[in-house]
Order: sequence, then structure tokens, then C-alpha cells
Amino acid sequence: MTRTHLTLDGRSLSAAQVASLARRGTLPLLDLKARERVQEARETARQITARRRVYGYTTGVGANRTATVPDSAVDTFGMRLLRSHSGGIGPVVPDEQTRAMLAVRLNQLLCGGSAIDVAVLDRIAEALTGGHLPTVHALGAIGTGDLSALGELGLTLAGELPWRGGLGPAPAPLVLSRWDALPLMSSGALTIGQSALAATDLRLLLDRVPLVAALTLTALRGSTEPYAEYVHELRPHPGAQLLAAQMRELLSPADWEPPLVQDPFGLRCLPQVHGAALDAWSALDQVLSVEINAAVENPLLNADAEDYHHHGGFHLARLGLALDQFRLGLLGTAELSTTRLGILVEPAFTGLPPFLAEDAHGSSGVMITEYAAQSALAELRGAAQPVTLGHAVISRGAEEHASFASTGARRLLESVEHFTLVLACELVSAVRALRLRGLAPAGDGELRDFHDRAADRLDPSVADRNLTADVEAAAALLAGG
Repeated sequence: MTRTHLTLDGRSLSAAQVASLARRGTLPLLDLKARERVQEARETARQITARRRVYGYTTGVGANRTATVPDSAVDTFGMRLLRSHSGGIGPVVPDEQTRAMLAVRLNQLLCGGSAIDVAVLDRIAEALTGGHLPTVHALGAIGTGDLSALGELGLTLAGELPWRGGLGPAPAPLVLSRWDALPLMSSGALTIGQSALAATDLRLLLDRVPLVAALTLTALRGSTEPYAEYVHELRPHPGAQLLAAQMRELLSPADWEPPLVQDPFGLRCLPQVHGAALDAWSALDQVLSVEINAAVENPLLNADAEDYHHHGGFHLARLGLALDQFRLGLLGTAELSTTRLGILVEPAFTGLPPFLAEDAHGSSGVMITEYAAQSALAELRGAAQPVTLGHAVISRGAEEHASFASTGARRLLESVEHFTLVLACELVSAVRALRLRGLAPAGDGELRDFHDRAADRLDPSVADRNLTADVEAAAALLAGG
């Protein structure tokens, strides 16, 4: 694998770049000026805590914020925080999600909102480069900071938990102090990293939707009027305009007369429904671009003003809402795909045998793909339930709200495969319908190329048979394989 290096500066990292770092296509470098800012902050922090109470440095945390940490306990306080907060439960987080967490947290720390030791930044960068990972458990956050996951990272950095995987020697243990413990944990880096991975994968799939839908429309000889520029000039939602423009480009060689004056919703309302999903993705991407490059430590060090600010910037309310909106938008797009699949198996629309079978004598053809697609759609429907409806009061009432963005991120990751499979079922059926009609997209543009690649991968037989391999091949094509 050819790898490139990416300089992290705490200001300009994108979700797609997080995914590249997580998947080992890119290796991190630290911006020297950003690293220097962090290194210079320690003395300022010492001066501030010498003259005022600062949460997590001179006091306990959570409901213990009223407790004073005496000078005699300062040296051990940081490690006690990490040990007490590291109790994650459930399955171990997959490797690429853990690497995404490391990439996000490293970049955030370079924003300069704390007095964390630069050696912590260097060790995280070393772990990313060498492929060494902490063991992080999936459950332990409610959208107000990934405390348990980052606590486990802290104990691994300190040598109390082992690194796993990687090439060469594992990063050497660090001595972590009160200046390191709370800043390291004050973030939703795992949630943000998981969201970045899912958003990156789903952007590719969203771009495949017009290709699949255009094949279905070609097989049905459907109308191109719903995508007319004039229609969307008068109702200018960005996502709808983008989708309509894509469909116009893909279908520009179309020269047929539609059999119906207007098509079913699966084709006619595609700009409105899928356009909403595109807009929701854009909104999520904007939120992620802020969160990935945000200084979120509580308290937040303002080195220029020589003071700390106590705040709630760790709360992921905006990300939780963006994740909810996008999963709901994704569901709508998937629902339209299943409706188009239903059209493809109906002779009244295609003029072909029921279920695109080899004849009309009881053969079931692609009938099972409807069941399979609806099964995957049911998973998407479950995942689309808004997590922000949740509520929690914890830490003896001191923390009385939660976004549950962490749950929303996991649900979005789960949605990637199910959304892919829904589209794959439609693609299998659209290619079969085109074969049975002896048709192929006109011209030699993007739609024809996509059709030909799909046709090469899918078994041309229309005999009743197991279709699992066909759907899996279509899914691999959709995912970029």
C-alpha cells in the first residue's frame, strides 16, 4: 500500500481524512507550530491554578467538583481519574474505529485548549504510525464525552494496559499527571471518529443512488420530466437540485417516449427524497468539520488571557441531531429504492414476466430480493430511531442532559451495510430487466460504464437460482470494489 503523510494542525482535518488515517492510507505528522503552542501552555496553566480553583486540577470532577484536591494528592490524582473513568463495557471497538478516535483526539489536542504534555501527542502519533492500538470497549458514553474509551487510551499510554497489534516496539509508557488525564478524556473523539467513517462511506453510496435509479428508469422507459432544471429552479433545495442535475446528465442520451404521463413516487419523487438525504449529509459533514477541529477540553485553557473557562463544549447535542437527521434521510432514500424494486417486478410496468423470471409459469425470478431488501430496510428503520429522544440524569444530578450521539454514531455505522444491500437488490433487478428487454443505456457516458461493469459482475442466467452471490457482487460494486 502506498501511503502519504498528512500534517495535523488542529484546524483543517476533514472527515474523509480521518477515514484515511483510520484505514492506514495516510500517516500523521504534527504541525510544529501547533505542537509548540501546546508545549508552551503548561507554565501558564500552573500560574492559573496557583491563584484560582480550576475544575479537574484543583477540584474533583462531576458531582465531586466541590471537593478540593490537596497538594498531597495532586501527583496521583490524574491516574486515579483515568482508572476510575476507564470502565468501558461491551464488545471491543473495531480497529479502524479505534484509529479514527486516535486521529480525532490527536488533532483536537493540537488546537491548544489544554496544558497536556506534548509527549502524549507524540505517543498517539507514534501509535497511529505503527498501527498500535489500545483496547477500547464500545459502551460507556452517552454523548457528553467518550470518557471510558479515552480513559482506556490513557491507561494504555501510561503502561497499565497493553497495546495490541502494530509493527515494531509498542510506544513506551508515559508518566501521566493531572495536566494530562482530564484533557485527554474531555472529548467525544470516538463518537466523532465513528461518525466520520460512516459519513465517508455513505457519501460514496449516496453518489451511487442516481446511477442505480437511472438504470431502473431506463429499464422502465420512465419520464425525465421530474428532473427538469425548471422544476428545481422554482423550489431550489440544494440536494434536490444536485440530484436532478445528476439525473439529467446521466439520462441526456434518452430518446424514448414514456408510457405513463407520470411515474410512481420511486422515480418521480427521487429529487425530493434523496435530495433531503444529500442535504442531511452536508449538514452532518459541516458539524463534523467543526468537531474534528475543536478544542473541547473542560476546563478550556485560554493561554492568551492566562485563564481557564469552565463550559459545556464537550456536549455533542449538535452532532446527535445531525446524525438523527441523516439516518432518517437515509431511510427515505432506501424506501424509494425498495419501491423501485417493486416496480421492476411488476409486469404492468415492465411488460416482462412477473419477478423478471425466465417465463410466466410459476418461476420466482428475483422475487426474493424484495424480501431481502425489505429485511435490510427494517434494519435501517430501527437504526433511524432518533437517539436524541433519550434523557439521562447522572453523577448525583450534576449532569442532567445527554445527546446520546455515541449511540447515533454506532447506528449510522450499522446502516452502511444495510443501505448498501438495499441498493444492491435494486441494481441486480435493474440489470436483469435491461437484459430481458435487450436494452442498455445509450451513449458511452458514466451510466453506460456503470451498467457495463455491473453486467460483467452479475450472472446473466434468468433461471430460478440462489441470488446471494449476485447481491453481494452488486454490493461490492456499489461500495467501490
